[in-house]
Order: sequence, then structure tokens, then C-alpha cells
Amino acid sequence: MIRPCTDTDIHEMFEIINDSSIAYKGQIPEDRWHEPYMPLEELRSEIAAGVRFSGFEEDGVLLGVMGVQDVKDVTLIRHAYVRTNARGKGIGGKLLSELLAGCSRRVLIGTWKAARWAIAFYEKHGFVEVDEETKNKLLHTYWTVPERQIETSTVLRNASSVY
Repeated sequence: MIRPCTDTDIHEMFEIINDSSIAYKGQIPEDRWHEPYMPLEELRSEIAAGVRFSGFEEDGVLLGVMGVQDVKDVTLIRHAYVRTNARGKGIGGKLLSELLAGCSRRVLIGTWKAARWAIAFYEKHGFVEVDEETKNKLLHTYWTVPERQIETSTVLRNASSVY
């Protein structure tokens, strides 16, 4: 079942994000990795900044989370994570489909260039990577991330949209 996450889910969301993000260790630039990958206060800050999380729950256990954030004239897909032991069951695809069904704006997704598995997942679901110049413009316009993260990230757009 997919449902909106609430304040009571924050500790479980924290666990999911930091369990799943271990896949980045050794893949993303060493200077961008830290443990925990997303501290609890950062998660709270993201929610306060308007990221609305949905979760995939099975038998009362939250197995995956994904957020959306409206910024200016687009919707960003943010913080998509599935527990390591629940991967490969279609949870990420179900969350993405559900969130996209609720979007009436253009959709952008940012991720690490080194996360080829994440890029392939989004491409499988109809997204395409933008070129380097467009990526830089989009990251500066819609995200608040350090310059080093911009250098090491990519952006995908829904295939039917032009940016």
C-alpha cells in the first residue's frame, strides 16, 4: 500500500534512507559521502522545505519512501529509497508511478552521475538525462546544493518535456 508519510514515520524513513544509501558508498565522490548519509535533522529540514514523502508499506512495515517537492514551475522527485532487503520487488516503480500520477507540472529528478543503477531505473520509467549545460542550469535554478554536488550530479526530465 502506498500512503503519505507522517511525522510518526520519521525514524523509519531515516532508517530506510540510510540503509538504502549505503549503495553510494565508494561510488560517489569520497568528499560527498558521510555517515549517516542523511542525518535526522537534514531529513526534518527537507520536510520543512516542502518535500512531501510517500511510503510503500507492506504488513505494517514501511519498505520504501519517495518525495516530491514543488519548486517554482516544476516538481522534483526527491529522496527515493527502498530498503536493501526489499529491492527488486517493484517498490520504487510503484512509488514513482503513484507520485507521477499526482503531478501536473514538468518533473525533474537529480541524482549522482555515478549512480548508474538509479539513472537506469528512471530511464526505464520514461525519463531522459539532460545535457551538461542544461543540467547545470537546472541544478542552479531548482536545487540548493553545493557546487561540488552539481559537478558530480545529473538531472533527468520526463521524456515528453522540454527544458
